[in-house]
Amino acid sequence: QHYLAELCEQETAERYQKRLQRYTRESQLPPGKQLANFNFEQVEGIKANQLTALTTTTQWVRQASNLLLFGPSGTGKTHLATGVAYALLEQGIRLKFFSAVNLVQQLQVARQNLQLPETLTRLDRYSVIILDDIGYVRQSEQEAHVLFELIAHRYETGSLIITSNQPFSQWDTIFTDNMMTVAAIDRLVHHATILECQGESFRKKASMARRGNA
Repeated sequence: QHYLAELCEQETAERYQKRLQRYTRESQLPPGKQLANFNFEQVEGIKANQLTALTTTTQWVRQASNLLLFGPSGTGKTHLATGVAYALLEQGIRLKFFSAVNLVQQLQVARQNLQLPETLTRLDRYSVIILDDIGYVRQSEQEAHVLFELIAHRYETGSLIITSNQPFSQWDTIFTDNMMTVAAIDRLVHHATILECQGESFRKKASMARRGNA
């Protein structure tokens, strides 16, 4: 009986590892950006325990809540979003990472081909979608529309992790219509954790340090 229990445990562990490998492969997360190697001392406004709270429980994902990360370029938003995502993968949550610009372009092509509803439904297989750098989406009215469609489609059905270098007050540059901007923000913040990274760009600091050592 003990031998059988060990066999079951081994099989369960193997299945978990295979599923984790498959989910990690399809997630397309940037490599090497775990929370464990993020330097929280370099950024203001964010504490490690705020992020670990989101990784120790998956209840917020089951409730289709969102995580919104704001801050200037280079303050670690993508690293934090990716670190949370890696931790969620380990808990068996299926997710996918997108550059916001790339996903919007894909959705726009789907819309032109009259396949937007099917494309949005296909994304439902992912409990979490990471939309990186939403502030760079400044496209045509059609592309603003498909971004809104995605946000409306995921509302209360699937989680979004969004990074943005622009505060909500500047989202009129993303959406071409003020009513659409308000409606999109309203849906995102209704069930959301909002965190703001403050401070200087890591990349700028590293560049200055290199110059100082030269």
